[in-house]
Amino acid sequence: MRKATVLSISVFALSSALFSPGGNAQQSSDAPAAKASAQQVELPVVVRDKKGAIVTSLQKGDLSLTQDGRPQTIQSLTTAGSEPLRVGLLVETSRSMSGAMEAERKAATNFVDLVLPADAGAAGKDEAFLLHFDREVELLEDFTSSRDKLHQEIEDMGPTSKQRDDSQGPETTGDDRGSERNRRGGPQLYDAIYLAADELMKNKDGRKVLVVFSNGADHGSKETLNDAVDAADRAGLAVYTIYFKGEPERSYGSDSYPGSRRGGIGYPGGGGGYPGGYPGGGGRRQPEPTSSSGLDGRKIMQQIAARTGGHAFEAKHTGDLDPIYKLINDELRAEYVLTFTPDKPDNEGGFHKVAVTAGNKDWTVSTREGYYAPEK
Repeated sequence: MRKATVLSISVFALSSALFSPGGNAQQSSDAPAAKASAQQVELPVVVRDKKGAIVTSLQKGDLSLTQDGRPQTIQSLTTAGSEPLRVGLLVETSRSMSGAMEAERKAATNFVDLVLPADAGAAGKDEAFLLHFDREVELLEDFTSSRDKLHQEIEDMGPTSKQRDDSQGPETTGDDRGSERNRRGGPQLYDAIYLAADELMKNKDGRKVLVVFSNGADHGSKETLNDAVDAADRAGLAVYTIYFKGEPERSYGSDSYPGSRRGGIGYPGGGGGYPGGYPGGGGRRQPEPTSSSGLDGRKIMQQIAARTGGHAFEAKHTGDLDPIYKLINDELRAEYVLTFTPDKPDNEGGFHKVAVTAGNKDWTVSTREGYYAPEK
């Protein structure tokens, strides 16, 4: 994939020095974030208590698993510290997000420092890439273990040049994306996720994560929301979303919206309204950013995270961005890998829904909604 492709998301690589929970869980040397083989399936699992704190001493007996509604036997539950980590940072750079870009650059830079070793030569396995998207999707830095390279691209990151010849349409992958609809379009969120998953992540090993900063409003993507999530499922990756409402962008015509900034962040089980709460308080509530299809941007970001086993966060103020990135890093350090062999083998590449629950009713389990079996 070249820098001229149409991706624009910000994703970061995480450190291999992951948190090692206690108990009898043992380290696994080969346990990707979400991988299926003919005999075995591996899923990422994060558990939080009712206060939102991460549970760090899980045993496999604490959890139950079903596939397509049928109970399954959990074979192992291991920490994921020894696996290579592949992180993609996807950042929306449309005009509506301009007020948050300085804070986003600082938070993203700090995140890179958290997840990548200072010595790129010694890192070996952990890598990150950086994409930005608005009316185009562009790969700014391919997979690298270098903090310096990512720092530089983050610092230089900005909206697509207004001087580009619009008659050509967005330069994506040489297909029909240069349509009239796309030339008038805005941030291509779905295309960014689809291309990051399908062209950059799919053939990588290890734990795979996308971190997406956006207001969730898609205008002009060729791919649909389902296409984007489907690509993430096939690549076996989790998507963490950071929703920021942003400011009005009048170029969207009837889909323009006023901006709003209010304090607080959200996380599973804790304060801040995650996963579903909307800002409260008095006064008239302003409309949410919406996609060309009419879908609410906040809900879109929540759906993407929930369906892929990530988490949805909301930055109600630019000052929330740095704490949110730290929360994502903490979660990735405390992740477990659950392994099981399905009771009914599938060699035809079908999609299978999975559900993981905890015996402790005060715990919330996060994992993927399902996986694609490998085709033979």
